[in-house]
Amino acid sequence: MKNVLIASYDMEVGGVERSLASMLEAFDYDRHAIDVMLCRHQGDFMDLLPDRIRLMGEIRAYSTFRKPIREIFTEGQWFLGLSRALSKLQADWTGRRKGLSEPGYLQMQLMWKYALPFLPRVEQSYDAAISYLWPHYFVADKVNAATKIAWIHTDYSMVEANPELDLAMWDKFHYIVAVSEACRQSFLSRYESLSSKLFVIENITSPAFVRSMAGGPAANPMDRDSRFKLLTVARLSHAKGIDQAVQALKLLRDRGFPDIAWYVVGYGGDEALIRDLIRGNGLEDSFILLGKQTNPYPYIRSCDLYVQPSRYEGKAVTVTEAKIIGKPILITNYSTAHSQVVDGYDGCIADMSIEGIADGIQRLYRDEALRAHLAGTCIHTDYSNGSELEKLYSLIGVRKEGA
Repeated sequence: MKNVLIASYDMEVGGVERSLASMLEAFDYDRHAIDVMLCRHQGDFMDLLPDRIRLMGEIRAYSTFRKPIREIFTEGQWFLGLSRALSKLQADWTGRRKGLSEPGYLQMQLMWKYALPFLPRVEQSYDAAISYLWPHYFVADKVNAATKIAWIHTDYSMVEANPELDLAMWDKFHYIVAVSEACRQSFLSRYESLSSKLFVIENITSPAFVRSMAGGPAANPMDRDSRFKLLTVARLSHAKGIDQAVQALKLLRDRGFPDIAWYVVGYGGDEALIRDLIRGNGLEDSFILLGKQTNPYPYIRSCDLYVQPSRYEGKAVTVTEAKIIGKPILITNYSTAHSQVVDGYDGCIADMSIEGIADGIQRLYRDEALRAHLAGTCIHTDYSNGSELEKLYSLIGVRKEGA
């Protein structure tokens, strides 16, 4: 029996959190005892954690990473509050000086750099410790484990970061897992020296679970809408390109397509900006934010076309889920896009621009036969991949019997 720690932030609604829940559900508990450490015990996906894991108690110091800075000071955690404030000021200054579009990753690096001296260690030792999402620095510096594994879910070629800080942290891991080959290659474009540590393990998906959830409550606003319905499931953030989606829909309306409605399931820090864009373009009746939904699958079932307008991705869980439900898909040409769909076979890839997104939607709106072809390909493809866990077992040091 191997003792394994898996660390993440929380179980808020998101693709990474869904993939973590799927992996935990599929784990071999006859060979592994799993402890899960969450910085905060919060999120609508907490109920997806299987009964066979042991959820560690929330540690007060680590819970600060999902709290506003003002609240941290109010709680009397002065050093952690100062570390957050200092990292924000330094990242904002560096971002302005270098013209960075999104200095959030750099801020996160600095936050951990300044906070680490004030964070407690985990006393128990483990055979393996897995950092599934940030905090990678937590597992690197505050956990004793014979094997340390870090997961990467994003396109690192698009991330603005301090390479020296990252390399010092990555050196403390034995293995780094990318969720796709394209994600692996994008990471190596930034950190070529780490190639010997890098492996690919795809997000674990359960087609049976996705299809059963898609057959949930029949009534949602999309079912009452007779227009051609687009859907995106994503955080409201710069990376996901929802701002470009609003402008693409405005362009389509200007081209003479008033009967297209775009629905978005998700929430995030850019909501106010996106709502301003919607109002500014007069799209209140056709670009509709549905907010956080714990079960996005009925919404995917109800759409005519699933669209992922992202600026960058590692491997979008929602795209695979839309395939499982059998929907035609359009994604932008982010650097890992070709690991998600084969253009014209099980999805289409649009140029990453407002015009490119609009052109792709216009093409699929007009071409019902192409939409049917894409959907048919997806319906007849088996997306189950529980065997991917065998790769993780081999890194941990245990394989299932017969593997």
